[in-house]
Amino acid sequence: MHLLIPAAGVGKRMGAEGNKLRLSLLGKPLLAWTLMAAAAAKTVEWIGLIGQPVDWPIWEEWLQVLQLQTPVTLIEGGSTRQESVYCGLQALPPEATRVLIHDGARCLATPALFNRCAEALMKHEGLIAAIPVKDTIKVVNEQGEITATPNREQLWAAQTPQGFQVAKLKNCHEMGRQQGWSVTDDAALFERFDLPVQIVMGEETNLKITTPADLTLATLILEQRQVTYSRP
Repeated sequence: MHLLIPAAGVGKRMGAEGNKLRLSLLGKPLLAWTLMAAAAAKTVEWIGLIGQPVDWPIWEEWLQVLQLQTPVTLIEGGSTRQESVYCGLQALPPEATRVLIHDGARCLATPALFNRCAEALMKHEGLIAAIPVKDTIKVVNEQGEITATPNREQLWAAQTPQGFQVAKLKNCHEMGRQQGWSVTDDAALFERFDLPVQIVMGEETNLKITTPADLTLATLILEQRQVTYSRP
């Protein structure tokens, strides 16, 4: 399975200068934890790391230290996540027929989750990792008034990895660019064209590191795991 990792996030809400994936988590950069988990997944055979060339020198240093068994290719991204994934799709090896896409800031995803999504993608056109919503959700208008309470049983919180057939996702991205659509994840493009997207059970601990509180929680989770990533 081929894997793309968009990794160009700027840590505005984190209060970080530059790419937030440089921030340290138990002595390693956030991005290192993401890469180690992906490389430890038996199904992942190639990783494309998407970002800006300004970050490449330090990424290359990290890769030298990590000595991952899975090959990693650096890919220049765009100004948005959507543009970066588009660039990543163009850089896939020609033999890639299916691809997983995982946000670099979700550094707590486990190898088991990557494997679960990769195996499911062999049966489906598109999928996302997600977990059921626990809280009651309210729809609120611009005046701060509640307008609806959706049925919680039908609500899931989207995560990554997300996975797709490469040819279909490329076509969705091309059409999206022509139409000027702006989406927050690749599943939304599939949905625009009425293509099926399957839910794969995600992980409660698969947090997206966005705020300092997330970093604190991630530290606690990794300390409890006492994990050392290695590929079987």
